[in-house]
Formats: sequence, C-alpha cells, structure tokens
Amino acid sequence: MKYALLIFPKPGSHEALGPDEYGPVNAEYLALREDPRCLGGAHLQSAETATTVRYSPGQALITDGPFADTKEVLGGYYVLDASDLDEALEFVQRIPAVRLGGAVEVRPLVEIPMEDGF
Repeated sequence: MKYALLIFPKPGSHEALGPDEYGPVNAEYLALREDPRCLGGAHLQSAETATTVRYSPGQALITDGPFADTKEVLGGYYVLDASDLDEALEFVQRIPAVRLGGAVEVRPLVEIPMEDGF
C-alpha cells in the first residue's frame, strides 16, 4: 500500500532552530528519503508562493496565494510504500516536524491498475 505523508510543520518551528540545530534536522529529512520504502518527497516553498486555480462559470480564475488562510500549512510530503498503516506510522514518527510540534497526515493513495496497452 502506498501512503502520502503530508507534513504540516508548527508555524515558526524550523525558523526558531539555531544554526547548530537546523543542519542536523535538515539531514534527518534527507535521510528519510534514503529509506528504500520512500518513493519520493519534497519540501515545499512557503504558502505565499502558491498560485490557486478555481473554475468560475466560463473561465478559470487564477489567484496568487494559497487556497485558504490557515495556521497549518502543508510544508512538504513523502510518498511511502509500506505493508500497512502501522509500518507507515513507524516511519512518520521519525519525521522531525512531529517532535517539533507539527503534524503529519497519513493518507492511503488510490492505486489504479494500469490497463493492458496503456
């Protein structure tokens, strides 16, 4: 089963790290990508860099900024191939954002089988 691990850091938690702390925490994130179960992941730029696209009758409506104002902002993600939810949760507990006061949402991906010839 593949899982999306959506990382919501506590606002300001990473910025509050001292120079001697930031490097090791960043290294922890990168080390998680070396786990063979990790199929990918990335750190997202700040929400202020987002562009949101909605549909308004007859046209696309494109606006600067995130979809909604919120205190919790998606900061990054991993895609994990785990045998079950317990295995995914074990991996999640190693994500630094969790111990720094943030949260990680774990969601199973919908896997659509490829049809022959596609």
